[in-house]
Amino acid sequence: MKKRIGIRIRVASLTIIAMFLLTAVIAGIGYRRFRLNVLQTYYKYAETVIGLANSVFEETNMGDLVDARSMGPQYEEARAGLNNIKNNCDVKYLYAVYFDDINDMNSLCYIINGKSDLELELADGEDVYSYMGEECEPGAYDDKTFNLLRDCILNKDRIIRFMESDTAEYGWLVTGYTAVFDSQGNAVAVVAADVDANKIRDDMNTYLKTVVLAAFIVTIIMIVLFMMLVSRYITDPVQRIAKSAGDYVGLMDLNVSPEELIYESVDVRSNDEIRDLSGDVESLANGVRSYMANLESVTAEKERIGAELNVATQIQADMLPRIFPPFPDRKEFDIYATMDPAKEVGGDFYDFFLIDDDHICLVMADVSGKGVPAALFMVIAKTLIKNRALLGGSPSEILSYANDQLCEGNEAELFVTVWIAIIEISTGKGLAANAGHEHPVLKKAGGQYELVEYRHSPAVATMEGIPFRQHEFELSPGDEIFVYTDGVPEATNKDNELYGTDRMLTALNNNKDASCNELLKEVRASIDGFVGDAPQFDDITMLSFVYHGPDTDKDSE
Repeated sequence: MKKRIGIRIRVASLTIIAMFLLTAVIAGIGYRRFRLNVLQTYYKYAETVIGLANSVFEETNMGDLVDARSMGPQYEEARAGLNNIKNNCDVKYLYAVYFDDINDMNSLCYIINGKSDLELELADGEDVYSYMGEECEPGAYDDKTFNLLRDCILNKDRIIRFMESDTAEYGWLVTGYTAVFDSQGNAVAVVAADVDANKIRDDMNTYLKTVVLAAFIVTIIMIVLFMMLVSRYITDPVQRIAKSAGDYVGLMDLNVSPEELIYESVDVRSNDEIRDLSGDVESLANGVRSYMANLESVTAEKERIGAELNVATQIQADMLPRIFPPFPDRKEFDIYATMDPAKEVGGDFYDFFLIDDDHICLVMADVSGKGVPAALFMVIAKTLIKNRALLGGSPSEILSYANDQLCEGNEAELFVTVWIAIIEISTGKGLAANAGHEHPVLKKAGGQYELVEYRHSPAVATMEGIPFRQHEFELSPGDEIFVYTDGVPEATNKDNELYGTDRMLTALNNNKDASCNELLKEVRASIDGFVGDAPQFDDITMLSFVYHGPDTDKDSE
């Protein structure tokens, strides 16, 4: 059996780890900020020195001297200027270099450098100057530095840039550099100043040690205080709550009667979430006891609700046209529709009815949401649409009326997507409106099923007073309309993949010569085959309408 680790040990371990991580983070951030602030000071200092050196070079036309590889009187004036800067500024090296061949990394040569009076005294007569054309010592610069200097010349860089280096020979240097230009504006060399940053290394290490030590001491104090508070106000009460809950579960395992199922209350002195937890656990225990005592009545109530839902399912089904063929004496068209709710009752509905002897209305709709609320909204929407359509009017007028009526008192903020069409049976001419519903499918006589895509109006019951677009169409004998709700293309298999309109069109075209009844059965079989064992998440509703043309026998009468 795996050894159990108590909450006190877990909390203590996590607290210690968290505090030490916090210490490391604080020390790291502090060290980084300190380092950046100090280096920024060095950057500014190097920038100032480079600016002074560049001024000297501009006054002495050093760029032209480099171009001519000349060391005339101006050259010595430039060196005197650099020496003066060295005397008054704390820089380790101040110099200028150029590439004898810009494409040859090994052709880097010195131009000039500056020395302070102290450096010249310490040299004791030794020549410590660099001169025009003097090749740089092998290893004095690495490839990265060579490339930076070369890019500075090629890019004609007037901005003072910076780089850092840390070598055994020269130590830690902060280098500022920029291009030197001749009188024609050509970049011919680079002037650079190296500032010795080694002196801040010890300061940074001292700072880091101080921060770590202070953070460590504060962390230890915080851990001790925190654990004392956690033990008093969290772990001890939680352990007592856990013991009472464990004893209660033990009684449940013994199958004692509800009267014997007693939860021992835990006295929590603090007025916080632990006290709330203790009260909630006790309430839960008492609720379980009450549930067990009333289980029989609850079961009976559930059976009653189930029976009522079954009745509601039947009532909803009876509201939809279910007798086919619905108009056996009409030869001008065939029609068939199905609705399979995802729950006991659903929000989808279809409808079709004769407005008069020469006009039929087709409706396909989907209420937002599921279950009883959607079903109730569906009943109201279906009734409003049908009643208004029987009074006459275009699809847009019917939807406008239903929209305004449904918006009144719609606190649940439900809405319904609707496709509605009114077809003149004698001519096949029709008007259709689509309020946020799926695109209908049309098959011309002898052709393929295809989506009819056009811009939709907003769904019904979204906003009072909105207009609804409608468009004209005309059916020829043999044309067929297939409409559906989003439960068809959004049917989902166990891999969370959607059925989609492409599979739907394939299923339709594989059975394009089938009757309305058989067509819907084949599409549903295709959906079921795709979904497999995955549960049905949405209502699946479909309607097929075939126009055969005017009844010539009837017309002849």
